[in-house]
Amino acid sequence: MTSDALLELRDVTVEFPGARGLRALTAPPEARRVQAVSGISLRVDRGETLALVGESGSGKTTLARAINGLVPLARGKVWFDGQPLHARPDWHAVRRRVAMMFQDPVGSLSPRKTVRELILEPFAIHGVRVGDRKARARDLLAAAGLAPDFLDRYPHQLSGGQARRVGVARALALDPALVLADEPTAGLDVSIQGEILNLMNRVKREHGLTTLIITHNLNILRHIADRVAVMYLGRIVEIGPVEQLLSTPAHPYTRALMAANPEPDPTARRERIVLGGETPALSARPPGCEFHPRCPVARADCATRAPALAPARTGGAVSCHYPLAADERIGA
Repeated sequence: MTSDALLELRDVTVEFPGARGLRALTAPPEARRVQAVSGISLRVDRGETLALVGESGSGKTTLARAINGLVPLARGKVWFDGQPLHARPDWHAVRRRVAMMFQDPVGSLSPRKTVRELILEPFAIHGVRVGDRKARARDLLAAAGLAPDFLDRYPHQLSGGQARRVGVARALALDPALVLADEPTAGLDVSIQGEILNLMNRVKREHGLTTLIITHNLNILRHIADRVAVMYLGRIVEIGPVEQLLSTPAHPYTRALMAANPEPDPTARRERIVLGGETPALSARPPGCEFHPRCPVARADCATRAPALAPARTGGAVSCHYPLAADERIGA
């Protein structure tokens, strides 16, 4: 593991049961297990924010759960701050330093607990003594931008944005080194999204946090991310600095994601890209490049040769035999 990396993954693969019951008796061995995450290698440096993007089912949340030990690795290795998480770590100790922000800000909070109890719960779970519990709860809530009078409220008395701020306060409780944030702006109005992004950026600066963000919302990437990794069928197909990837994506799938993203400027002209078919099932991965059945620029050998993640002309790395040039259009 390199010294600058807080988190490093090598060839991480996560599998789930495939064919079940009588079908499992006659199914070929490869159909009995499906790979939700397949051969992921990446690193997240200290103080960096890396965003994982891709369609639903691309493996983003599964990868985050594997990092936190919530699903087992079929193979591969994970290091966190020099500690091998693939070698029977003390997960109780690890999770004191790895916090999670869940996609549903209200549903992830117990409806039977007050905000004060929710914020202080991590201390009880991990056996951490707190001197002045009331003062600590007020300080955490203030760091998340909420007034002390929220401490006695219950989750049903919070708006989505307020519940998200409580989630941020709870995540900061044990002073973590890494935060795994799953769709931190999901279901929020645009104005509230901006407030949450500003809050997360401020918390990152003040606490030196390293963050792994999972998101469908490409509009937030410039405001929150340092680098972006694009996932398709459980693999990374492109990764690079946020500005480079948004302005000159090299993979046709990344270009299609950008073209489908809503443009706030109604006068702006956007490249139109049509992807063929639907996302294949994990149990029926196409041969060669797995994106080739949907790719608008696929060539004959794409169906037989699987590409590796390699440096791209535009910077970053891309998994494509024929990466796109910055000025190349593929629209229909």
